[in-house]
Amino acid sequence: MPGGEVTSGMNVVVTDAVDDAGLARLRQAGHDVELATDADREELLEAVADAHALIVRSGTTVDEELLDAAPELVIVGRAGIGIDNIDVEAATDRGVVVANAPDSNVRATAEHAVALSFAAARKIPQGHMQLKDGYWAKGDILGSEFNGKTLGVVGLGRIGQEVAKRLGNLEMDLVAYDPYLSEERARQLGVELVEDIETCFQKADFVTLHTPKTAETDNFVDEELLAELEDGYLINCARGGLVDEQALAEAVEDEILYGAAVDVFDEEPVDPDNPLLAAENVIVTPHIAANTESAKQNVSISIADQIIAAFDDEIVTNAVNAPSSGEDIYPTIRPYVRIAETAGKIAMQLLGGHIESVEITYAGEIAEETVDVVTASALQGVFAPLEWQANAINAERIAEERGVEVTESKTRQIEDFNNLVTVEVSDGDHTVTVEGTQFAGDDPRIVRIQGYRVEAIPHGHMLVVRNRDEPGVIGYIGSIMGEYDVNIAGMFNNRESRGGEALTVYNLDSAPSEELLAELRGDDRIVETTHISLDNGE
Repeated sequence: MPGGEVTSGMNVVVTDAVDDAGLARLRQAGHDVELATDADREELLEAVADAHALIVRSGTTVDEELLDAAPELVIVGRAGIGIDNIDVEAATDRGVVVANAPDSNVRATAEHAVALSFAAARKIPQGHMQLKDGYWAKGDILGSEFNGKTLGVVGLGRIGQEVAKRLGNLEMDLVAYDPYLSEERARQLGVELVEDIETCFQKADFVTLHTPKTAETDNFVDEELLAELEDGYLINCARGGLVDEQALAEAVEDEILYGAAVDVFDEEPVDPDNPLLAAENVIVTPHIAANTESAKQNVSISIADQIIAAFDDEIVTNAVNAPSSGEDIYPTIRPYVRIAETAGKIAMQLLGGHIESVEITYAGEIAEETVDVVTASALQGVFAPLEWQANAINAERIAEERGVEVTESKTRQIEDFNNLVTVEVSDGDHTVTVEGTQFAGDDPRIVRIQGYRVEAIPHGHMLVVRNRDEPGVIGYIGSIMGEYDVNIAGMFNNRESRGGEALTVYNLDSAPSEELLAELRGDDRIVETTHISLDNGE
């Protein structure tokens, strides 16, 4: 839960080789790092038994079996971009964060794609090998220039944009296929956005792939699509399995394509019988696009920082299965993450029983921000008293599975406060509303309960009492507390009208016993008493 206490002494298991820079950062933060890079499957299942974090690359399959073998797991950090070796759905079901490092090796991968484009177009490896073999092949090698040609980019994300920018500077025309990119963004990049991938291949002289591997993209570059790239070049530094490798080898050997360059393969390490290895004008490299000193360090540090954030209950900025927030927005919403969780816990304990719906309302300046992480934290708080094992990662999924309707609403209109978060829970017959805000100087407050203005400090043990507004009631409650040796640390009182009902929130230094509560409830002036235990209570 973001905003909590700093945690040290957690166990991090590293299953694939990563740069020491990130591991050093984890150790400096007080965490134990165990290397299991040479472990076989059975050894790995044993190694993760007490792991709180895993650091993996593409060599480790994180499936249900591995997740079940690591019951203490908080986060899986993928030191790189692709997460197709991680069962994200299974991790989400178990409340485990999956995070990657999408920005750390962007430049390295883009530069490798450009390098392979040059190598394929100018047949640099072929000339190198022939000269090494003693053959002067000057008259036999005829290359292609980039000037005036068209580059087709499939997937115009971070890496695709970097490749387009670099090769576009060589006076290439740029076309792209990306169903998730807006026309406006394409215009900003100077790229013609086409509606289908066939058109992209038809228009291009060079096609570079930059898409993840999904059910839709598995072997989607097939014989028919390659035929649309006649006399062109295909570059793949994205993921293995995007291209039908047999079809690509045949397209180059049959001179449908002039050439290709591939850094990633369907099976890695690559099978010696892979047809791409035997095709003369297919340049191959062993998945090294991201292998630069800077990229390795950046990836390692990025994943370490995200693991530390997860351990410290902070936002994991590159979580792929959890609500997140940009670094520029997070300072604004951070206080309300904890407030929303606390309001949810209080509301649910006041409601008791089952729950049918939750509504989270944002009022004031915060209504203009992206607040997904705050909503998830509110749900986490609501579900905590029910012991549904919810956290910010799986809270929304648990709500869906349990049939709890969740509504989020926003309004700029507000009185008395700059920002206000309201959590309302209902069992269908009864509704409880709790509102919280942040005062100046890192001072969170619960400011209303069921419409009563209280300004209570959300800490430890709280006793919420509804009683008739009569003289002597508060004194009576205080005397009972004294008899049971329970100290009152603070008190916040309000009433609906003179002589009507009042609501008082007591901050207590220890939990009230059932005997104490029963004695209070035995007084006919007291309508209702509820002990609220927050997670910093004893």
